[in-house]
Amino acid sequence: MMTLIYMLVVLLNIYTWVIIIRAVMSWVAPVPGNPLAQMLVNITEPVLKPLRRLIPPSALGGIDVSPILAIVAIQIIRYGLLSFAYSLIGAGSTPL
Repeated sequence: MMTLIYMLVVLLNIYTWVIIIRAVMSWVAPVPGNPLAQMLVNITEPVLKPLRRLIPPSALGGIDVSPILAIVAIQIIRYGLLSFAYSLIGAGSTPL
């Protein structure tokens, strides 16, 4: 169980970095046909699109805050998984 939780935490960390890389790439306007840019969009869009509908960029003067919201949500989930993992460790130990 612990291995599964830690694997999920690692995947969430990687996904956070993918979102950050996509956000930085959007600032430098990559070539539309760039395969790396297309891959990042395909990986992150299923998470960012619903958040963009929740708070559209037009509501904030054209600023897209969906990557920030996604990262905050991922960190909350990550923290919850780690707290659960630590509670499992604590539950299995013998009291002193």
